[in-house]
Amino acid sequence: MQHKNRKPEPTTRLRGRPPDTDSGEMQSRLLDTAEALFAEHGFAATPVRQVAEQAGVNPALVHYYFDNKAGLLKAVLDRALAPMAQAIAEMGQEEALDLTAIAEAMFGMAASHPALPRLIVREVLLSAGDTNELFIKHYAPRLGGALPGLVENAQRQGRVDASLDPGIVSLMLLSLCMFPFVAQRVAKAQLNIRFDETGTTDFLAHISQLIQRGTQP
Repeated sequence: MQHKNRKPEPTTRLRGRPPDTDSGEMQSRLLDTAEALFAEHGFAATPVRQVAEQAGVNPALVHYYFDNKAGLLKAVLDRALAPMAQAIAEMGQEEALDLTAIAEAMFGMAASHPALPRLIVREVLLSAGDTNELFIKHYAPRLGGALPGLVENAQRQGRVDASLDPGIVSLMLLSLCMFPFVAQRVAKAQLNIRFDETGTTDFLAHISQLIQRGTQP
């Protein structure tokens, strides 16, 4: 028997709109996939459809969540770099700054997003396109650009050798923490370096020793 006052169940939803319960998972899959594909093939050479298909979602969801491919790239960078920038800003307020803490934060970010250093090399360091401009404008001043000030602060505190150049020390910190993931494939095959949890823990311990012994007054 049909109830006249009963409203029919909805059979459709707005085009491209996902169930709320799947939203976070779908966004994460899209960001993970985009990060890997942009690093491997480049931003310009990676179609939105390829990202969506490999992530196992409808291409319309890219536009629903991120507006366009440029928005997707910004979200990829924001997810990893915004927390890193916040951490660096907070370190600038510390009274007893330790350079190993900076290395731990940067290396931890790279270990969580191992494709990101390759993406930055491909799209920023080796390119002069839109991604380069986005990175230089929105991220570089709060990341690598903020490191010399932290080093100078540590020097004033007597925790870092005052004869060291803050800019060079900053570049060395970035190199120690980022380059291993750029060279990951070769490092695995030729140097027998592991990039699992145990391997990255050992790697960070080596970085910390180099920093402590090489920068102490």
